[in-house]
Amino acid sequence: MTAAPARRNTGNDPGAALLTDAAEAAPAAAVPAAKPPRQAAKAFIFVTVVLDVISLGIIIPVLPLLIKQLEGGDTAKAAFIAGVFGATWAAMQFVCSPILGALSDRFGRRPVLLISLAGLGIDKIVMALAPSVAILFIGRIISGATAASFSTAAAYMTDITPPEKRAETFGMLAAGFGLGFVLGPALGGILGEIDPRLPFWAAAGLCLANAAWGYFVLPESLPPEKRTPKILWGRANPFGSAKLLSTTDVLKGLAGVHFLMQLGYVALHSVFVLYSNYRYGWSERDVGLTLALVGVCSAVVSGGLVKPIVKAIGERRAMALGLACGATAFVIYGLAPTGFIFMLGIPFGAMMGLYGPAAQSLMTQQLGASEQGRLQGALSSIMGLTGMIGPLLFTSVFGAIVAHMNEGGWLHMPGIPFLIGAALFAGALVLSLHVTRVRTAAA
Repeated sequence: MTAAPARRNTGNDPGAALLTDAAEAAPAAAVPAAKPPRQAAKAFIFVTVVLDVISLGIIIPVLPLLIKQLEGGDTAKAAFIAGVFGATWAAMQFVCSPILGALSDRFGRRPVLLISLAGLGIDKIVMALAPSVAILFIGRIISGATAASFSTAAAYMTDITPPEKRAETFGMLAAGFGLGFVLGPALGGILGEIDPRLPFWAAAGLCLANAAWGYFVLPESLPPEKRTPKILWGRANPFGSAKLLSTTDVLKGLAGVHFLMQLGYVALHSVFVLYSNYRYGWSERDVGLTLALVGVCSAVVSGGLVKPIVKAIGERRAMALGLACGATAFVIYGLAPTGFIFMLGIPFGAMMGLYGPAAQSLMTQQLGASEQGRLQGALSSIMGLTGMIGPLLFTSVFGAIVAHMNEGGWLHMPGIPFLIGAALFAGALVLSLHVTRVRTAAA
């Protein structure tokens, strides 16, 4: 649990620049196709990712502890319920992401992106008002069903970026994630100490304001002639989208790498809040500031290091380096006896940010323009699948270890979920080296 701002086209007013670019991208009466969106569109997508991650990150320090509060302070029970929450959110994403990806390929990225943003805002309002765990659960269902803004944003950027620059572009998006996680958890930790419901209201305001802004300034990135003529519902589901990932041997292998990596990463956001509270006695504020530090380090890597490192060593080695650093970080997280030693793993975790841009660039190069939305939907489905498996796995392991320790058991290792995650990263590293070796030989 990841830039320098894009250059403006005219003047010093960002709003004017966005409107100018949107107007320039609009078709004239006698011109059949629109000009592609330019730097202002990239700036909007970057800001969208930042605001969305803030809206998600702002509730991270408070949601598990709010569940714990509603359950009478029982850490083991709260861990299990948090796992169910995470698995349900991921299940909705698993089912809905391919559908929304196919809709974006058919009707364009803009409407899907705006609907997703509005849905996330509604979700946060439901959770802000939730009087019980059951209503919080409904909010997570809404969020999972509409959480396609990230995959649609990635498809949007693919539309307007040439293949040779996609690693750099995905690095910019990853920097947006990092910046969002600097601001979101820190703000959530501070607001959560005032009122545990306040972060949800703040997140709702960010999502809805972003949707309103996008309605007025965001141009469409996928022209009609590049859209799919109709939605093939047999493909617009998690199992149909899996066929897309089998289009080439390279894509199929990279999909396996992505599955292992995402499953290992779930350990962090599944148990971190309860783990740090249980093992180190951290409060919401401590959790928020630590996650902000994670975001700072990730933003530095994604915004400043991805481009030169990929240029120097290539996408294959950058991907492998990111996975190796991720495995190292999770070993440190799992074995750290103190909060200070835990934080020593954060720089290694930040270097894991090399993986995403390099892997995404390699995968997008395997498919044509009309299939990029489905690709991002398929990758979101992988995240959804790992999100269903991971939270139940890691929170169950953590809850069982805590119950065992509370009963005076001999095994004192609450960090086992992180060690399992490290093993999954190691498996992804081995597979990635094999898959890209095959790709290099074919080239």
